[in-house]
Parts: sequence; C-alpha cells; structure tokens
Amino acid sequence: MVTIERILCPVDLELDFCNNAPSYAAALARAYNARLIVLACADEGHAGAGEEMRRGIESLVKSNGADDLDWEGLIVKASSPAEAITREAAERRADLIVMCSRRRPLRAALLGSTAEEVCRAAPCPVFVTHPDLENGADVIKFKRIMVAHDFSDYSEMALKYAISLAQEHQAELHLLHVLNTPLIVEPELTWVPSSVEGSYHKAARALQKAVPPEAYLWCSVTNVVRWGKPYREILAYAKEQQIDLVCMGEHGSGFGMNALFGSNVDRVLRQSPCPVLVARALKHSYASEKTSNILASERKAFA
Repeated sequence: MVTIERILCPVDLELDFCNNAPSYAAALARAYNARLIVLACADEGHAGAGEEMRRGIESLVKSNGADDLDWEGLIVKASSPAEAITREAAERRADLIVMCSRRRPLRAALLGSTAEEVCRAAPCPVFVTHPDLENGADVIKFKRIMVAHDFSDYSEMALKYAISLAQEHQAELHLLHVLNTPLIVEPELTWVPSSVEGSYHKAARALQKAVPPEAYLWCSVTNVVRWGKPYREILAYAKEQQIDLVCMGEHGSGFGMNALFGSNVDRVLRQSPCPVLVARALKHSYASEKTSNILASERKAFA
C-alpha cells in the first residue's frame, strides 16, 4: 500500500508558464490527504526577496486551488535548485516531489535539466509534469496509467504507485515491457526462432503475474510486450493509447554516460506527452549537522 503524507512541490516564481505543478500537487495532496509544501529557491545573491516570494507562493497556491489544503510555503537560498530540492525533500521527509520540467531537449541532452538531476538523486519518488499540459486541478484526470516494467525492484515500486493511483482514479492500467530486438550473429542453422518467441511469451506471462490478482477485480489491465528501444516504445505507446501518466523506476546514477547522453528515464522525461512518475525507494534521513547548519543559515536570511 502506498502512503503519501508529505508532498514537496518546487516552483519557479519567475516562470508562470512552468508552474502547473501545484495543480497536480494539490490534486494528489487532496487524494491522499497529504500536507503540501511549496518550495521556492532564490539566488544566493538575491537579498531581501523573502516577503515578495512569500506573496508569490500564496498567489500561486490560491490560483491552483490549493489554499484549502494543509500547506506551507518554504523559501531557501541556493546556487543549485536541484541540490536544494533533494536536500529539502530529505529534511522534510517528503514522500513525493511534484515538479515541472521546462523540456529543453537539446540543451538537456548534454547538460541535463533540473528535473533530471532531482530524479537521479531524490530521496523519494518524483512526479514530473511539463508546461505543455493544461493547467487547473479540475482537468487532472488519470484515465489510463502506464507502467514501463522491466521486472526490476524499481519497476515493482513504480507498479505500486500506478496501482494506487489507478484505484484512486478508477483508471485503466497498462503494463509495457520492451525486449531488445534480437540480433542474428550466429550461423542461420544455429539460430532458433522459437527462442525469440519463447522470450516474448515468457515476458507476457511475467507481466500478468506482476499485477496482484485483486487488482483485476476493479481495474482493467492491459499487458503489452514490444521489441525495440525501451524509451522509443514507451513514448510511442503513450501517444498511441493516450496515456495520462507514465510510471517508471529509476536506478539512479552519478555523473557519467547516462548524465551526458540520457538514460531511458531522461529521454522519456524530455519527450513524454503526459506527466511521468519516477519511482525511487524512500531514503528518509535527517540531514547531517553540517547540512542542518546550512539550512538554518539560508532560512534566517528570509526570516
């Protein structure tokens, strides 16, 4: 069973077009009766911005229909928004981060976006939306939820969140597994097509078993196995079936080839036609004494 008690929603008060995340955060907070924490980051050289940012947060919360919820505004000074978001998520013991990605695919392909950085390092799952989606809590309806399932523990976490949300919204549940296209590198006489067919049916049976039997009683479940590149098939299926939410597991990675050229999760985040929930294991821990001192210093600047 998925428990969400605290939702952290980072916002950029200078970019109105990128602030539909509070609508999703409010809808999720209402569904799970969770506390909503709206976070705004200020540049370290931006002095005296506290009161102005507080008013901005209040206005944003009200315009997104979240002012009737249990919520609080939080302002921190930070040179790296991604680090501040992940740090506050750990400090506040958030169960979910809801944020908007500006979807800059060409730049993000090399440098990575803030959303991608957060997804790699967050201590909890991350729900990522983008400015192209319609704003307003009243339009947030998940009718079809897809899980990109590779049978890893991370995919199992993604499935748990998907089932919980599907039950909450009475939505269809779609499980997609992508097999690598087989390469014929051996002599034709030794290549057995039945082995390829066997892999397909094995994956299909495993998908069916992945969903708890009771879920089939109240939820329409569709299991699909495809051949190809995982991110391409995920994006293609999401568009074909008009999926409203894609759920994926993130293994997490440091700076390396994935950070430079993008993992499957990064690519889906950049191009998905709908929000993406990146499931991660909860890693709640209180910040170290050093980090706590930094947080206290930053907050004092806006007191």
